[in-house]
Amino acid sequence: MANSSDRPALEELDRAECLRLIAGGVIGRVAFDDGEGPTVIPVNYAVDGDAVIFRTSVSGRLNRSLLTSVVGGEVRAAFQVDRIDESDHAGWSVLLRGGAHPLSDEEKEKAAQVEPWPGGDREAWFRLSALEVSGRRLHGT
Repeated sequence: MANSSDRPALEELDRAECLRLIAGGVIGRVAFDDGEGPTVIPVNYAVDGDAVIFRTSVSGRLNRSLLTSVVGGEVRAAFQVDRIDESDHAGWSVLLRGGAHPLSDEEKEKAAQVEPWPGGDREAWFRLSALEVSGRRLHGT
């Protein structure tokens, strides 16, 4: 039987390291309540300061769920990115939690640009401002 020193080690990451790790990515997952329960959808994204910018279809579930009738309001959501190497039992995972809001035309011009991979209408832009950032890195054996 392997002893505990042969097992992968888990390290908690600080906010700066979490944001550095996700800055190099293009695909993450947005978690939100679509009215029927928790839902997770992959999106293309860009890091913009302490926030992530993503685009989705105007007619899609994500857009409908994140729109709010309160002008200037935000909807609670989460955003997650990870990189895992299953063969080495190593990798990292970062979670941002905060408020998401649709971008105005003025905000779109100033925001980090996101090029969505899927075709079709992806003109609903959102910013998820990270109120909480957490992450973990698993060091392989």
